[in-house]
Amino acid sequence: MDFRLTEEQQELRNAVRDYLAGEHGPEVLRRRDAQREPDDAVWSGLVGMGLAGLLVPEAQGGLGLGLIEAALVAVELGRANVSEPIADTALIAAPLLSPAEQEKVAAGTLKIALAHPINPWIADLGTADLLYTSGGTTVPPVAKALTGIDPLRSLFAPVFSTEDDNLLNRAALISAAQMLGGAEAMLAISTEYAKTREQFGQAIGSFQAIKHHLATVAVKVEFARPVVLRAAYAAEHGHARTAVAISHAKVAATDAAMLAAETAIQVHGAMGYTYEVDLHFWMKRAWALAGAWGDRAFHLRRIEAAVIGRGMTIGPDTVFASELNNA
Repeated sequence: MDFRLTEEQQELRNAVRDYLAGEHGPEVLRRRDAQREPDDAVWSGLVGMGLAGLLVPEAQGGLGLGLIEAALVAVELGRANVSEPIADTALIAAPLLSPAEQEKVAAGTLKIALAHPINPWIADLGTADLLYTSGGTTVPPVAKALTGIDPLRSLFAPVFSTEDDNLLNRAALISAAQMLGGAEAMLAISTEYAKTREQFGQAIGSFQAIKHHLATVAVKVEFARPVVLRAAYAAEHGHARTAVAISHAKVAATDAAMLAAETAIQVHGAMGYTYEVDLHFWMKRAWALAGAWGDRAFHLRRIEAAVIGRGMTIGPDTVFASELNNA
């Protein structure tokens, strides 16, 4: 199995990364934090790039791409710490909607909030046009606003919803991809800080202890990346072990993001805890996403059930290709 990205996938990833690097820097995060409300300019820019219609069929005005492309875009959204509901609307809900609703999503005129009993909250319900729950959409109800750890996310009290494994798996995958992007960003922020922060007359990045900490994060991130892409591949092709692959991705991305956040604080020293340092936006997003759509313990239980309860074959001779082909 060839896990290298195609030229088109690389171009998509790079285009989204370059756009967000130029249009969604830390100043946008601070403005969003001060306003405590959605940024119409950010949403319009994302729609203008075609991201709203990424998974919408071409017949409904979208790009008709797949979950691998969605995962790549989600990584870039996590890297830039985008808080607009583009991931929930375009990368999770869009394929589950009616053709008429998909057309509105692709046009950027429809925002979707997601409800599932695994989450004790609903994100962005206050600005959503529709609420997706229990296999269909409804008019968003009025719900009590909640306070979350991430100041850039708007949370509301949950409403009645039933189990929906398809929604759970799609959302867990996109959350994992966003955490992977966030981990990359925290690693980059910490590396840059280590190059410029001096102690004892030299940059702290020259100290072996700092190098080892950052290298450990880099390894964790690179080990999580193929796991996330493998989960996207499994989901896109409907493999029987998709749920396990997605749980593996959520665990791997969570571990990478948590280690990146912890290491970033250590590299920044006391400054890492302050509001003045941009790092805290990514740390809080990582903590929030770690508990979204199934926490680490939930996904470990799903993996354990597959490996122990159902005898799933594991080991160095069980590569992605053979595992998926034998599912």
